[in-house]
Amino acid sequence: MNKVNTKTLKGFKELLPAEQMAFNKMLETIRKTYELYGFIPLDTPVLERAEALLAKAGGETEQQIYQFTKGKTDYAMRFDLTVPLARFVAEHERELTFPFRRYAIGKVYRGERPQAGRLREFHQCDIDIIGKGDLALSADAELPNIISSIFTKILPNNTKFTIRINNRKILNGLFEWLNIDGVAAMRILDKLDKIGIDGISKELSEIGVEQNKIDSIISFSEITGTNEEILGQLKAMTIDNKAFQDGVTELQQVSSSMTQIDLSIARGLAYYTGTVYETTLDQYPQVGSICSGGRYEDLAGTYTNSLLPGVGISIGLSRLFDQLKTLELLELGASTPTKVLILSIDEDVKAKLASELRDNGIPTETQALNKLDKQLKYANKLGIPKVIIIGNDEVAKKQYSLKDMVTGEQQTLTKVDILSNLLL
Repeated sequence: MNKVNTKTLKGFKELLPAEQMAFNKMLETIRKTYELYGFIPLDTPVLERAEALLAKAGGETEQQIYQFTKGKTDYAMRFDLTVPLARFVAEHERELTFPFRRYAIGKVYRGERPQAGRLREFHQCDIDIIGKGDLALSADAELPNIISSIFTKILPNNTKFTIRINNRKILNGLFEWLNIDGVAAMRILDKLDKIGIDGISKELSEIGVEQNKIDSIISFSEITGTNEEILGQLKAMTIDNKAFQDGVTELQQVSSSMTQIDLSIARGLAYYTGTVYETTLDQYPQVGSICSGGRYEDLAGTYTNSLLPGVGISIGLSRLFDQLKTLELLELGASTPTKVLILSIDEDVKAKLASELRDNGIPTETQALNKLDKQLKYANKLGIPKVIIIGNDEVAKKQYSLKDMVTGEQQTLTKVDILSNLLL
């Protein structure tokens, strides 16, 4: 009888135990940091009405959405966590308190071509701040602090990163001033890291942009220096366009010593209207953005007449994890959450001790005491740091042998001493 193929679909991944433990640790660090800054958890459905998602998809993303029809309803799988947020806020506007600070951690789906760092199913970790009527720029200025806090914690030691920032109004104003299609030009400029200057020039030419205007866009995106120097150059430009001037003013208010102004950052999604962010690894530019986002003034406009502006960021955790693994920067530890393995000849003693350890928050696993060498190899292979051995002598003396699997040290202790040792 032929066996069923066990390989996962292309673009879908499974992690081995040690990898999953490391992944979960990073995810939990992100979650705790979000809550530390006062963000509220939200979990929206993986499946939505297709019309709800397609209303805000656009461009290449719309081509990547998984869709199907069941009965009379057209369904789509969420391609990000921001559009479902907009739908949720519009649906529950009267029940929410604004500004609404939410975080969402979950899987999203895009039918793009699988490649290094690009999956069809992946975890995103988002935060957004939604206002009602308006939202102060202080919300935009807060997000880099959160980005910095997270990546300082989850990246391997000595892995430096840069939070790059721009403002879409500056780019929109520039394109308007040059009298070219801003939406198309924005999506092309957003590919700069992938296709380079020559690729940008070629694609702009293909949509009918004159060469002198292409040169202006390229020159603009290459402006560098300190934040103060870049802002000075922007202010000195004779671009008579309100959006451009407003964008420069906002960028000055939001930028800080924690961010680096980069005028090449566009963020291709159409709903961004102001501040945009991208975070990159200094030593590994080939990885691309590991955290991105921005401000949107009217993302929920498709669903409600209320003005609900917001600003947010998203960490593509699956992609980041995959890239760190490829670069051999991933720090793997134990393959199990178990901190103590109890090996005992007495089931009652074993059960009572395990219960006490678990009541004290110590992840504990139990087995019958037999084939000691094999069981110690089991603990060592999984990375279980401590093993408690309860044989005939231990039962008679009401004591326990505690073995440290890292140092190899073994000592005989009472139950009270065991608890004290493990709770250190």
